[in-house]
Amino acid sequence: MSNLVDKNNIGYKKWLVELKAKVRSAQLKAAVKVNTELLKFYWELGAEIMEKQENSSWGDGFLKQLSNDLTDEFPEMKGFSHRNIKYIKQWYLFWNQGNIIRQQAVAQIGEQKSQQVVDGITKQPDLQFENTKRQQPVAQFDEFPIFQIPWGHNLVIISKTNSIEKALFYVQKTIENGLSRNVLVHQIESDLFSRAGKAVSNFSKTLPDSQSDLAQQTLKDPYNFDFLTLRNKYDERELENALIKNITDFLLELGEGFSYVGKQYKLTIDNEDFYIDLLFYNIKLHSYVVIELKTGKFKPEYTGKLNFYISAVDDLLKGKNDNPTIGLLICKEKKKTIVEYALRDISKPMGISEYQLTKLLPDEYKSTLPAIEEIERELEEREDKNGAGDE
Repeated sequence: MSNLVDKNNIGYKKWLVELKAKVRSAQLKAAVKVNTELLKFYWELGAEIMEKQENSSWGDGFLKQLSNDLTDEFPEMKGFSHRNIKYIKQWYLFWNQGNIIRQQAVAQIGEQKSQQVVDGITKQPDLQFENTKRQQPVAQFDEFPIFQIPWGHNLVIISKTNSIEKALFYVQKTIENGLSRNVLVHQIESDLFSRAGKAVSNFSKTLPDSQSDLAQQTLKDPYNFDFLTLRNKYDERELENALIKNITDFLLELGEGFSYVGKQYKLTIDNEDFYIDLLFYNIKLHSYVVIELKTGKFKPEYTGKLNFYISAVDDLLKGKNDNPTIGLLICKEKKKTIVEYALRDISKPMGISEYQLTKLLPDEYKSTLPAIEEIERELEEREDKNGAGDE
């Protein structure tokens, strides 16, 4: 007798996504542990390179000689290539732009670390790193975020961002979500920094403070659907089908923690069937997320329907350990003031975002869905053929 669990069972799917998140977190922690000491050595090396260049007539040319000498002595280590030594210097300089690092670092880690650690940082002199004190920051910054992510991630961040603020944002996202390097690159290139937490929502009024901030940061505005190619005159069902067909890219755009439950998800209430466009579960929020898609401009009446779906999911699907269900309406266009009015008296947590789509085909391309007329014509042709065969 088979005791296999149905892989589409909602309870199993929720547990599986939790387990995957734990595995990814464990993988990142293992990588961090291995890399931390190396990164601190790189920091010291960067500081000493700057010190030597400031106090001697050595130019950047000596980096090539340094690379050759260290590679000869430690041939098994790949980190002493000329290119990597230049990256080490660049990395060190990036995080020492004037006195900005002290202000940003304390603000970024202050809420996450013990007061003892923070005091240890704030009591240091300005982090200009005088020649006689260049190695002190390594000990003081054991918990500084850049030492908690792999070296390759560090290089991606400093090469693709142009400010300490943006860099720290992506460092924290890597730590919080265990991002792979490819996902990190995607997030930077899609400008997550400018989009995260920008959806218009009523979370501050409908969710506890501990959940409200996380929910707000989970949503984006706008969502980038450039991985889709649709005809110019597409409808909502086509958009929905295209997103599910490209579910990997869609989940990547939604962000960490989303698990797909179903499309056109059926809810039966008082013997009537209702269909949710897309239903997800988010492991970080510990809540279901109802997504409704609109290919036109936002209309206030859309919030009523979404509110209805959220209430139904809360009653029919939400477990005792789940947080309140969240709604997300993604439309082609919205006006902020109209959205704010529409959300003002809504009792369920929901956010409203736009989406961007640039790859459109000419109008003459057919829809991926047959028109009603085509279906009727095909049925008539089949009936004619069947009728001719009976004669």
